[in-house]
Amino acid sequence: MDIKTATALRRLRLVSAPEAVSFLVLLVCSVLKRTTDFNAVPVMGAVHGVLFVLYVVFWADAWNRAKWGKGTAALYFVLSVLPTGGFFAERKLRREAEDAVIAARARQEGVVNA
Repeated sequence: MDIKTATALRRLRLVSAPEAVSFLVLLVCSVLKRTTDFNAVPVMGAVHGVLFVLYVVFWADAWNRAKWGKGTAALYFVLSVLPTGGFFAERKLRREAEDAVIAARARQEGVVNA
């Protein structure tokens, strides 16, 4: 894995958890708006919107650089629209990065010919 691909995956991983948190907070704010006088939906909507757009931009970049298949790309996109999906995306991307580091070290040490 080259440095640009690793960077693209890292950016996607780093934005996925905050995007998931903002989605959950937006849902809570929506409930509070309807049940109380508290209305933070405009602010949280904007925050979540920015994070979601960043996620989609970073997802597209990662898809392009990592050469994911359509299934993997679709999985990461679907995880972005589920309320807790960003947490699962972050964990899966972290595992991918760790596996890539292990494989690169093994190739460097001549353990495998991958």
